[in-house]
Amino acid sequence: MIKKFIPSIREYKKQTLITPVFMIGEVCCECVIPLLTKLLIDGIQDGCEMSLIVKYGLMLVVMAFLSLAFGALAGKFSATASTGFAKNLRRDMFYRIQGFSFSNIDKFSTASLVTRLTTDVQNVQMSFMMIIRIAIRAPLMLIFATVMSVIVGKRLAWIFVGFLPLLAIALLVITKKVLPIFRAVFKKYDNVNNSVQENIKGIRVVKTFVREAYEKEKFNASSEMLRRDFLKAERIIAFSMPLIQFAMFGTMLIISYVTAKVVISTGGVDMQVGTLSSMLTYSIQVLMSLMMLSMIFVMVTMSLASAKRIVEVLDEESSITEPETPVSEVADGSIDFDNVCFKYSQTAEQNSLSGIDLHIPAGATVGIIGGTGAGKSSLIQLIPRLYDVTSGSVRVGGKDVRSYSLKALRDQVSVVLQKNVLFSGSIKENLQWGNPDATEEEMVRICKLAQADEFIRSFPEQYDTYIEQGGTNVSGGQKQRLCIARALLKKPKILILDDSTSAVDTKTDALIRKAFKEEIPGTTKLIIAQRIASVQDADMIIVMNNGTIDAVGTHSELLETNTIYKEVYDSQNRAGDENE
Repeated sequence: MIKKFIPSIREYKKQTLITPVFMIGEVCCECVIPLLTKLLIDGIQDGCEMSLIVKYGLMLVVMAFLSLAFGALAGKFSATASTGFAKNLRRDMFYRIQGFSFSNIDKFSTASLVTRLTTDVQNVQMSFMMIIRIAIRAPLMLIFATVMSVIVGKRLAWIFVGFLPLLAIALLVITKKVLPIFRAVFKKYDNVNNSVQENIKGIRVVKTFVREAYEKEKFNASSEMLRRDFLKAERIIAFSMPLIQFAMFGTMLIISYVTAKVVISTGGVDMQVGTLSSMLTYSIQVLMSLMMLSMIFVMVTMSLASAKRIVEVLDEESSITEPETPVSEVADGSIDFDNVCFKYSQTAEQNSLSGIDLHIPAGATVGIIGGTGAGKSSLIQLIPRLYDVTSGSVRVGGKDVRSYSLKALRDQVSVVLQKNVLFSGSIKENLQWGNPDATEEEMVRICKLAQADEFIRSFPEQYDTYIEQGGTNVSGGQKQRLCIARALLKKPKILILDDSTSAVDTKTDALIRKAFKEEIPGTTKLIIAQRIASVQDADMIIVMNNGTIDAVGTHSELLETNTIYKEVYDSQNRAGDENE
């Protein structure tokens, strides 16, 4: 994990390395102060001159200011290093996710990825800051203070030894018990995030079906499970503080008793009051450093589960990779499926597509129909290589899609997916996803083709109208037409509409198809539709059933030869007649 995280430090290496240096300086100053205090007290006890008191006093002031300065600088640089590290780590994760194929994304839930990018990174950031600062300070303080206590108090230093094994064993037991709980906690975080995201995304459906009470109950259940696990972990961790305090006060009590007894019984000959004072200070420093180490144990234990979840994302290799010598240009929009079989997971028991043999010439208009789960969306997602075939091959422009660079292929294959997504920003900014260099005149012309210009003009700010996240302030039909326009701006050789006109009326649907035929005759058009009317004018229509091609033909041919197509046609026409 450390090897995975080191590259994310990048430009913050200087701050990361200099923080421990300042911590060493602070620890040295703090360990010298009790020694100077001892010498000062002993000098006063022996009746020294004022010049010696001034000398030690000034040295104490200098040490105090140096300690303060070193501590402040360490805090500044550690904060810069940790926040910069977290920024880079989030960037590395986000960039990694952008390179994932659909099958990689399917492996992680959206809620889980959000938790990893936020809560998990925050936990690792806190641990990183503690490691470069407190994890340096605490062991050094423990060593330096122990050495100084041996120098000053000699045999009294052995009092520490009696408590150290007890604390070490206790901290190890606590860590061992807490780590599995924290691993479970972050999975519960995913469930809470998932509940919130689903509820907010589907809030209209929730309110329509009056399911607020159910959603509240589901959220409360997830939160309660999270609370119970955290409470269990916190109860175990809570034992560390009383143990450390017991050791601290026990040590101070024993040192005070032994030192005071020696001072009084010998009249200050064997041991002076300054030694008592410095030993008490060193005992506090030793035990405070142990307390800090326990905090580090807790934080690192908590973040260890987060770190593993982050590494899972960083280690995930995209199932779709660029070829060594990629083809950078797509010749035309011809599409060929050669004995293609496909399943979404290697562990899946059956294929989503089986034995697909299909040949589509460039510029053809192809309709694809079939029932739910027939494999229509699976078929078209193989063309831009959103997924790779399990066996067989898909060729575009006469070449296997796996031989193209992903950018070159996807620039020539525009897909309007079943779930239309618009991003927060103006209509113009959303359209420019298709072509960042598109002029306003070009956008207007394309929107007219997609039958979107008219409703855009009805908005007060027209093409500068702000679209809310997810396109919640436009209707389903308007969203579909904007997505079609965005896809057309790419000027693709292949245009795929995955049930992308289902929310528009039949007249608008017909106008869109007419515009496609007249304006982009050289573009291969694949239209997945539920309505026969949307595909009946196509050059060929593919009927799919249970992941296989049941029939291919024109509208008139399929009416005569294919049972599935005829049943769908009859049911839709019968429904239309009844509505009239």
